[in-house]
Amino acid sequence: MKLYYMPGACSLGIHVLLEEIGKPYDLHKIDGANREQYGPEFVKLNPKSKVPTLQKDDGSVLTEFPAIATWLARKNPEKGLMPADADAEAKALEAMDYAVSTMHMQGFSRMFRPVNYAPTEADHDKVKARGKEIMENGLALMDKALEGKEYLAGKFSVADAALFYVEFWAAGRMKMPLPKNVAAHYERMKARPAVKRVLEQEGLAAAA
Repeated sequence: MKLYYMPGACSLGIHVLLEEIGKPYDLHKIDGANREQYGPEFVKLNPKSKVPTLQKDDGSVLTEFPAIATWLARKNPEKGLMPADADAEAKALEAMDYAVSTMHMQGFSRMFRPVNYAPTEADHDKVKARGKEIMENGLALMDKALEGKEYLAGKFSVADAALFYVEFWAAGRMKMPLPKNVAAHYERMKARPAVKRVLEQEGLAAAA
């Protein structure tokens, strides 16, 4: 397998899952500063021009965080990345989808790229403020979901990899305070050997 990633992007969570699985894989860093994701080679691989992009052993390609994470979990059931119980599995998928589709795509996307929501620069601060509000609401919901638990589904799962990358954006990049249970989860994640390796590989250890 080969993971196409940008350091610190949402591909961070998939990178963590690959390390947790422990099977051989290659890394290909996409140079976002030079817009490599829009170059002909990468566009041919993934016309969406974004990461994470996972090229499987047979050459076929998977895109979108939830799809890649679910596929990795199903292909490696012995690693327990997806709960076997239907109710717990639904909770893991629910949390993963919320982290990706709401906290990331609705919250952080407004904070990082306000121009996508308001072409007039005078409105950018309002867009960023709304993004921060969405993110803070999301952290509060995740904090409640983690009450009395070490991980979102009880044991480590794909949901925790998704929450980790938004925790990293919040605490590591934006210096946002994390609520109690989320902060404990973030520290717990950073203590995992697989996460430590990923942060070193992506040059993020000092920022986390």
